[in-house]
Amino acid sequence: MTQTAPGVTTSREVFGAPCWITLMARDLPAAQAFYGAVLGWDFRRARLGDDFSLALYEGTPVAGIGALAPALRVPVAWTPYFAVTDVDRTAARIRERSATVAVGPLRFPVGRGALAADRDGAVFGIWEGQLVSDWQAWRKNAPVWLRLRTRNAFDAAIFYGEVLEWACDQPGCCDVDYRQDEVVLSQHGHVLARLSSGAVDTAPDPLIQPRWHIHFPVRDVAATTAAAVRHGGSVLREGPAPYGTEATLLDPDGALFTVTSRPH
Repeated sequence: MTQTAPGVTTSREVFGAPCWITLMARDLPAAQAFYGAVLGWDFRRARLGDDFSLALYEGTPVAGIGALAPALRVPVAWTPYFAVTDVDRTAARIRERSATVAVGPLRFPVGRGALAADRDGAVFGIWEGQLVSDWQAWRKNAPVWLRLRTRNAFDAAIFYGEVLEWACDQPGCCDVDYRQDEVVLSQHGHVLARLSSGAVDTAPDPLIQPRWHIHFPVRDVAATTAAAVRHGGSVLREGPAPYGTEATLLDPDGALFTVTSRPH
């Protein structure tokens, strides 16, 4: 049984909630240089070895960045992880609902995880065990929130609700609010993710393909966008959004992410 350090949260305490994000890059030092310059992150070595690093924002661990094996020819993308109480049971639920468990469950020093894709192909991870830091501190300080672009937000909410135990009768579960054009996931009044309809898997525009989008709230969207371009990134879209100004960017490896002027 894994021992939990004082002040560190486990997945059991925040089950169903997003608890971490990762990026597998083709060139780890280049990715660190890009996100350090654009988002103000610092980096330290993770416990998984030289090919993985921990990103910190103002001292708070916010993300993991690792190096892809050179032989792997897969798209570079940001991936969110959701906390679960039992990774094997959750993986079984994913398969039972005609979705895919692509990798794992695998054992790591402080827990177990798996990588999956929902029925529309949006990739996400599940994690059981010790979180990188106290979840409340991560939720408060980490510059990240999530949006799922999917074919039907209400169908997706049912899938994820059954898999991740959203809106169940257990204390501490995440709440789901069905609105006119989106589904909102929250916990104790804090919005954790938004699910939006209208994605098309064959669309040439990556912004409307089924996927989990990582949003990083920043103080100045225009300045952040300019820094991304200076350091080898590119802009897919920039302008007003329902919750402020935002820009969707590609890093030099092609990983898509959004910066927004307001956290939600």
